[in-house]
Amino acid sequence: MSFFALGVNHQTASVELRERIAFNPERLSEVLSTQNHNPDLHDMVVVSTCNRTEVYAMAENADMVLDWLARSNGIDVKQLLNHVYRYENADAITHLMRVASGLDSLMLGEPQILGQVKTALSLAKDAHVVSPHLNRIFDYVFYAAKRVRSETAVGSHAVSMGYAVAQLALQVFSQPEKLTVMVVAAGEMNSLVAKHLAEMGVAKVLICNRGHERAEKLAQEIAHRVDVEIIPFHQLAENLYRADVISSCTGSLHQVISFNDVKTALKKRRYQQMLMVDLAVPRDIDSKVENLDGVFLYGVDDLQTVIEENLAQRRQAAVEAEVMVNQLATQLMTRQKVREAGSTIQAYREKSQEQSQQELALAMERIQAGEDASQVMQEFSHRLTQKLLHPTSILLREAAQAEDPTHFEWLQENLDHIFEQERKPKAVK
Repeated sequence: MSFFALGVNHQTASVELRERIAFNPERLSEVLSTQNHNPDLHDMVVVSTCNRTEVYAMAENADMVLDWLARSNGIDVKQLLNHVYRYENADAITHLMRVASGLDSLMLGEPQILGQVKTALSLAKDAHVVSPHLNRIFDYVFYAAKRVRSETAVGSHAVSMGYAVAQLALQVFSQPEKLTVMVVAAGEMNSLVAKHLAEMGVAKVLICNRGHERAEKLAQEIAHRVDVEIIPFHQLAENLYRADVISSCTGSLHQVISFNDVKTALKKRRYQQMLMVDLAVPRDIDSKVENLDGVFLYGVDDLQTVIEENLAQRRQAAVEAEVMVNQLATQLMTRQKVREAGSTIQAYREKSQEQSQQELALAMERIQAGEDASQVMQEFSHRLTQKLLHPTSILLREAAQAEDPTHFEWLQENLDHIFEQERKPKAVK
């Protein structure tokens, strides 16, 4: 039984193919719940996001996992063959660590993937398809991802517009919990801005959008984290003074925030500083606003420069992170080998104990039958020694006959070392 990682991602498959083999949580729970009755494949975790679908499983071979992935999505295995990557044991663990750490993401160092992997494990546990052994692998992977995050800078620099705006707010204002944020338009870009700032703990988010439906949708997505208020678009100017941070991205052909609007807002705020971010092209905010004392105005080009610099820093940090991941994967494999060796040693001890009891019982019968006790015990010692050394002798003989002599040399050197340690006199306590 081996540990396999098998799947497709944004680098190996088109959006159309990824859509065909994607799982939403409800369907994944349903599919996994049938796996605990499958004698061949019942120990697995499935990670499915917009950029990847991957199966992590204990199985006899990778084809078994591939067949399951194709069958579960009603497609021919041949359609996946040219797009699927597969890893086994140490390579599979390394891949999973890279995924959980954000090193394999479309956006290098993205933090969301770790939570998605944890959710995938939770769904698999609920479906009772995670063995203690597989669970230990994932626990160690989460430990590795946490170390990568905390000990390298791979995720510490803003590399998306939404995150960059949030980081700017932290640089301009020292107490995010007191901030009121206004997003002008509730499209994809400003939705990310609102979500990042909500996660950072701002006090309130004002959503100003032309249509109420999209504003309401965004409000529902962040209301569990922050106080939210929806403002009609025609009331934008008269509410500007309420916002410490304003992010605008309307797609309008004309400016929606004028110099006079901001000047009036500043006066109402008694000239408390404002951070204004214009993510729109053409621009939403009158560029003369940057001449007003107390206003920090940033445009798309300003943020893009910051993002490019930060991405370069992430790439540099990723080199260090890759080294760490390889080291941690090796450590996990070593732990697993030690654990497996422990079970083998236990089985060997139990077998030896059984042989010892059998030989002892035979010796006692002979002594009770009147045979010479000294002779019986000598034969008991000889027979037991032969039985106990038989497996070791076979291994040494096979190692000596192998084409590669290094295994025999390793066994010989270590046995000599053990015998040398045994010959040393024990210290008197």
